[in-house]
Amino acid sequence: MIKKIFIYLVIIAILLGGGSLLFNSSSSSPKNNLNVGQKAPDFSLPDINGQEVKLSSFLGKNVVLFFNEGEMCYPACWDQMASLGNDERFNTNDIVAFSIVIDQKNVWEKIIKETPNLSNAKILFDSSKTVSLTYDVLSLKSSMHSGSFPGHTYVVIDKEGIIRYVFDDANMGIRNDLILSEIWKY
Repeated sequence: MIKKIFIYLVIIAILLGGGSLLFNSSSSSPKNNLNVGQKAPDFSLPDINGQEVKLSSFLGKNVVLFFNEGEMCYPACWDQMASLGNDERFNTNDIVAFSIVIDQKNVWEKIIKETPNLSNAKILFDSSKTVSLTYDVLSLKSSMHSGSFPGHTYVVIDKEGIIRYVFDDANMGIRNDLILSEIWKY
């Protein structure tokens, strides 16, 4: 009798979404790689033009990575992506900002065509979620789809390739001034 009750409770937990915790904590999930002071894991991702962008090629610049839910995160993520792309402070000889989404490139080609204020956004496509997993951003508090999509997370990397600041923004605001203030600290 106790065994049947236990089985029923497990089934109920799975049906109520509790099972997602079991399935999202697989051994393939990396340890938290967002440690300030640590060397940023290198990666190479395609941009909207199909060109490969390699993080290590930006040594000598401060790099902002904005991991976000992409297409489905309208308007909050789209607004931040456009803001980073259109803010000249993030497009200098010293600073570059990339928005990293897990969507397919063709989705964003259509969005950009219909939403011109996104045309300056530097979007990188992590369709396999490899970089999002490496940076451990799929299960942070800002993710509305924990384990599946990044939320609204910023990683600031200094000119030597060291992570200097990480901010997971559950409020999903425009954070240009905050991010710049962190860059200017070092």
